[in-house]
Amino acid sequence: MEPDMNRSVQENLNRWRLILGKSADEGLSTTGHYSSDHFEYAEADEILDYLYNREYSEEQGYRQKAGGRGATQLTVPKWLHQMRTLFPKQTAEILEKQALDRYGLSELLTDKKLLESLEPNMNLLKNIMQFKGRMKGAVLKSAKEIVRKVVEDLQRQLESNVRMTINGKRNRYSSSTVKSLRNLNIKKTITRNLKHYDKARSRFVIDRLYFDGNVQSCNPWEVIIGVDESGSMLDSVIYSSVMASIFYKINALRTRLFIFDTQVVDLSDRLDDPVDLLMSVQLGGGTHITKALRYGETMIENPGRTMFILVSDLEEGYPIQHMYRACKDIIDSGAKLFVLTALNFEGEAVYNRQAAQTLANMGAHVAAITPNELADWIADTIR
Repeated sequence: MEPDMNRSVQENLNRWRLILGKSADEGLSTTGHYSSDHFEYAEADEILDYLYNREYSEEQGYRQKAGGRGATQLTVPKWLHQMRTLFPKQTAEILEKQALDRYGLSELLTDKKLLESLEPNMNLLKNIMQFKGRMKGAVLKSAKEIVRKVVEDLQRQLESNVRMTINGKRNRYSSSTVKSLRNLNIKKTITRNLKHYDKARSRFVIDRLYFDGNVQSCNPWEVIIGVDESGSMLDSVIYSSVMASIFYKINALRTRLFIFDTQVVDLSDRLDDPVDLLMSVQLGGGTHITKALRYGETMIENPGRTMFILVSDLEEGYPIQHMYRACKDIIDSGAKLFVLTALNFEGEAVYNRQAAQTLANMGAHVAAITPNELADWIADTIR
C-alpha cells in the first residue's frame, strides 16, 4: 500500500474510533497513529471520552479503563481548557451545551472561574436560570452579569424593530432615525434629491433617504402578560420577560407582567430591570392557569383597549373547564385575548392542541410565534 494511501486509511480509522470511543474493537490508543499534521487524535479522544463515557454502563458492554501509567485524569477545568484549545468555537459550544444539559456537569455553573470562562449565550442563560438556586455569593454575582450581557444583547436585537412596529401610525411631519422601508417617505425623498439628477446619464441619483416619524398614542393600550413558568416554557419565559421590558418603555402601551405555576407572582414593578426579573423566576412546579387568568382579569381597567397575553402550553393542572370559563369571561369583557403556546425563535411548540383549538373557537388568537411577530400582532391591534 502506498504511504499516502496508508495514511489516509489510518486517518479514516482514527475518525471512526473517535466516533465509537472506547467501545471500538481496537481503541485509538493501541494503534500508534495518534495524530496527523492537522489534528491531535489522542487528545481529542481523551476530551470526548471524558464527556461521552457518561452515556454507557458496564452492562451495555462499555469497557472501563484499567489502571496503568497513563496521563493524569482530566478535571472539569482542564477538560474545558483543552476542549476549547483543540476544537473550533462552534464545536466547543455544542460540547459545553451537552455537558450542561445532558450530563449535568453543574460544576461549570457553580465554580466562579469556570462560569466566567463560558461563552455568554442563550443556552448559558437558560442553564443559569435552572441552577441559580445552587449559586451563592461571588458565583451568583458573576451569573447575574452573564445574564445581563445576554439579555442586553437580546434587547438590542429586538428593541428597534419593536419600537418601530408598535409606536403608532406614520407622521409625515416629523423625521425618524429608524431607517425602515415601511417608514420611507418616497415623495419627500424624490423631491429633496431632484437636484442630484444626472442629465448626462439620464439617471436619478439619491443622495439621502427620508423616513417618517411615528405618532404616539395619547390613550395607551393596556398589555397584560401572564407567563407559565413551568420547566417546559423556559424559552418563552425569557422572551416574554425581555419583550415585556421593551413594551414597558413604549408610551403607547402600559404593560403588566406576572408569572405563575400554582401561585401567581406579579413582576410589573421589575419591568425596568429584566435581569432582576429573570432571576426572580422559579422554574417547575404545578400549573394553575385558571388562577392566573382570574388574577390577570383583576388588572383589566378598560377592556376595549386591553390585550391579555397568556403564554402557556395550556397543560392545566386543575379542571380545564374552569380555564375555558375564565378565558371566555375575558373575551366577553371586550378585551383581546392572545394565547401564545410558545414565544421564541426555535420552531414547533409542544402544547395541548385540543385546548388551543377550543380557545380559538371562542375567539382567542392562538399561535406559537416569534417576538417580532408578537410586535406585529400588537401593532395591528392598536391600529
